[in-house]
Amino acid sequence: MSRLTASLCSAAILLSACSLKRAEPDAAAAKSTSEPAPAVSETGTTSPGPVTASPNPAPTAASKQSNLKDVEVTGWMDNPSAVYILENQGSSAPALTDPDPLGQRSAGSTRPAEKPGKPGKKGSPLRDKSLAAEQLGKSASAPQPHRFGAAYQDYTGQPPAPGKEYREGDDGRCARCYPDQANRPEPAPTPESEEYAAIYENPFLAARGNPLSTFSIDVDGASYSNSRRFIQEGQLPPADAVRIEEFVNYFDYDYPQPTGSDPFSISTEIASTPWNASTKLVRIGLQGRRMEASRLPPNNLVFLIDVSGSMDTPEKLPLLKDGFRMLIDQLRPQDKVSIVVYAGAAGMVLPPTPGSDKESIREALDRLDAGGSTAGGAGLRMAYQAAQNAFIRGGNNRVILATDGDFNVGVSSDADLIRLIESERGKGVFLSVLGFGTGNYKDAKMEQLADKGDGNYFYVDNINEARKVLVEKLAGTLFAIAKDVKLQVEFNPATVSTYRLIGYENRALAAEDFNDDRKDAGELGAGASVTALYEIVPAVPARPKVDPLKYQDKGGSGWNWGWGKAHDAELLTVKFRYKQPGGSSSKLISRSLKGSDAAWQDASEDFRFAAAAAGFGLVLRGSRFRGDLDFDKVAAMASGARGRDTQGRRAEFATLVEQARALAGNGRVGYRGYGE
Repeated sequence: MSRLTASLCSAAILLSACSLKRAEPDAAAAKSTSEPAPAVSETGTTSPGPVTASPNPAPTAASKQSNLKDVEVTGWMDNPSAVYILENQGSSAPALTDPDPLGQRSAGSTRPAEKPGKPGKKGSPLRDKSLAAEQLGKSASAPQPHRFGAAYQDYTGQPPAPGKEYREGDDGRCARCYPDQANRPEPAPTPESEEYAAIYENPFLAARGNPLSTFSIDVDGASYSNSRRFIQEGQLPPADAVRIEEFVNYFDYDYPQPTGSDPFSISTEIASTPWNASTKLVRIGLQGRRMEASRLPPNNLVFLIDVSGSMDTPEKLPLLKDGFRMLIDQLRPQDKVSIVVYAGAAGMVLPPTPGSDKESIREALDRLDAGGSTAGGAGLRMAYQAAQNAFIRGGNNRVILATDGDFNVGVSSDADLIRLIESERGKGVFLSVLGFGTGNYKDAKMEQLADKGDGNYFYVDNINEARKVLVEKLAGTLFAIAKDVKLQVEFNPATVSTYRLIGYENRALAAEDFNDDRKDAGELGAGASVTALYEIVPAVPARPKVDPLKYQDKGGSGWNWGWGKAHDAELLTVKFRYKQPGGSSSKLISRSLKGSDAAWQDASEDFRFAAAAAGFGLVLRGSRFRGDLDFDKVAAMASGARGRDTQGRRAEFATLVEQARALAGNGRVGYRGYGE
């Protein structure tokens, strides 16, 4: 049989080169096939034959950033048992093209690559058998593409089981990195220039040793709408594109309006966890005070619009313009709008113009066309200057950046941009970000910019999303009723053994940051809501060796056995700090939550839907914390919690789950990044 043998190069060398090498055929192979396997040269070209390695272009800046590379094979060997693996051929070999053999990670992800062991050594994550994909029952007459991954450990976090072979599934789908998933499809790879920040899921923590959980609120919804784009285009989203808190907070919940002086109400609820019978689920909800448009302060808005060549596709600049036209219709006479654009250079298209002059604003918007490179840093500086020139004291002074995030010319380092944004935030000018498009989308950068600018981050994938962000949720998008909103939850170790915050990984704060008014946190818009979910493991009380002492001090300096305290029934206390939009000192409020034996089916409709949204994210991420969740169970959870759903978004969610299930084939996604 003809066999390709090789060993994998290290992850660092794979950035620059890999190729296929053919081994000498054995005697059996000479008898079993009349046509030898094609030779593959070190330059990536092949001699004629049924198997060819696709030619590789010269390395690009984007490809050099990738920490995973592999080879695409466009045909099949005559011999169905042929095995292909990768071999390093030195730095002179061409760069390879597919950074994401499973279609679920971005080459631009900032997750550090695992350091591989030496190929062939015991315990190495890169042993040949773990990377080989054997072709079973295929022939040259039925060619189909196949990709051979080069970093098993990057997806599972564990070396392969000794002697474990990863074979092609019966239906032709690859199971080499997920041996329990022979039926999982291999989605089209994420364009390698899309970038997503790495997410390491929050673990369970012991309440006795780690009683405090502290984080900033997040009202963004970009992750959900971006993941929707992936699914509707026929592929599962990259794992790091799924931020579970944004899945939950994309939807509206029927929280009560605040009645006191605080700008938001607080709601808590507890029930059994639908995906884990041994845990309970806690919901914490904040609801911002709704305000009529007539009561909102005047707006000083600067539209900072990316008109570079990368925006010249229908789902980018044309959709952007349609969305901003809807926003223009909402403007009041006391509002002011400026338009700054950037491509190879930045320029002022419309000076500050009152909202009553809608015709002039529309004309300026209609004249925009895409072309050139992307001087995003220069555009941002000009936009901030325009906002300062038209600054309204007591008003909403805000830059709205609309882009695909591709800042590649000028002062565009992350550090420079962040320093600029933080400086302007201190002067009272905030930044909101609208993301558009596919292919070179820079999610990580845009989320960071909006976070530092005390603004929101949205991804606009269609005209309905533009209407939601710029019309229906306009007050929440533009006007903050509270800033630097932080939560700190203290767990009672007498009633909680361990706990886990679901999502908010990139919003975590140190415990001491909660009382530090210099520490930046998220803002809450008018009418906006925030939901956080905790999964907790209840504590099992130890049986005392003696009866409680009658005459000892249970709460002071004497014996303290921990019995009879008024707070023994409490699970947790949640504290909130926030500032008024123009304030510098925070206010503290707190609420406590007692334990409950409430069954999941008795939980509120909103609680059940929020859990379904979180569960969808857990399954899409392939989370090790998903328990017995799969797409079928998520669909069942959502179907019984539709509520009023006046905008049809919960119904759309149910459809999206069904589409994801179809893409996943068997309705279950394997663990990624944590091992089996």
